Amino acid sequence: MNITIPLQRGLSLSMNDGRATGNGYATSALQKGWLLCDNGRCLAEEAVGFGVPVVKRGIRALFPGAVEMSLTRDKSVWRVAARFTLNLEEKICRPGRGIVGNGFVYGIKNSLAAAIRTIPLSRAALTAASSAVRLVFGLQTVYECAEKSDNVAIMYTVDAEAGTLLVEADTSGITGRGVSEFVLMNEQGAHFFQRYIDSSGLSLGGKKIGCWDEVEAGEASFGGSVTHASFTAEKAQGGRLFRGRELVGSRLAWSGFGYSFPSLGQTVRYTLRITRDM
Repeated sequence: MNITIPLQRGLSLSMNDGRATGNGYATSALQKGWLLCDNGRCLAEEAVGFGVPVVKRGIRALFPGAVEMSLTRDKSVWRVAARFTLNLEEKICRPGRGIVGNGFVYGIKNSLAAAIRTIPLSRAALTAASSAVRLVFGLQTVYECAEKSDNVAIMYTVDAEAGTLLVEADTSGITGRGVSEFVLMNEQGAHFFQRYIDSSGLSLGGKKIGCWDEVEAGEASFGGSVTHASFTAEKAQGGRLFRGRELVGSRLAWSGFGYSFPSLGQTVRYTLRITRDM
């Protein structure tokens, strides 16, 4: 199923139940969420889109590999019920040699990623070091089927006239011990969204946005000068809101927000607002 919802001023949201192909990014293997389009041109690049669930179990994370969708519509209000299967795990591979299975390698990888996100002053140096290691050893990111999978049901409500996307995720389908975090990602392409502002008056551009910093303001927005489109996130009850942007060669190209929820067994919700300045 492919669903395209026209918004105002040439913008639209698009989602389908098949994986993206052909854009050269590792995330093409993932089931994407809502991709923002400008007069038919997709603005997502490497990003996973709006309203994409991820389950973390310690240092391991499960990403969606499939989704089932159903649609109802009442005039300008579209409701899409989605059931995601989270069955993919990020791995490192060497072309021609297969998946790297050494746990020490993944320990270093995860430690570098944690440092890049939590120590702002280290980001430029560690990102350069990570890219250099990948280049020297020919390492690539891939997504492979995990031993365990989870299911997450999400109801999306799009008001096309108002330009809003309400995301309501039911976490009761996530089972088993060891779940440390439930995340809902909301990303679009880094080249199209290079500016960040929030209701506290903070304004950042490019690398100054950071790659995973907590948003303290009540609401925050990403925008850009290419399309003059923007998307705005609000705080969610019971969760923390983070902002990020990464643009690294042909490997990373995303800007957006992540909602982090520490507890399960509840329905979590938030609203995104999508606009364009003319």
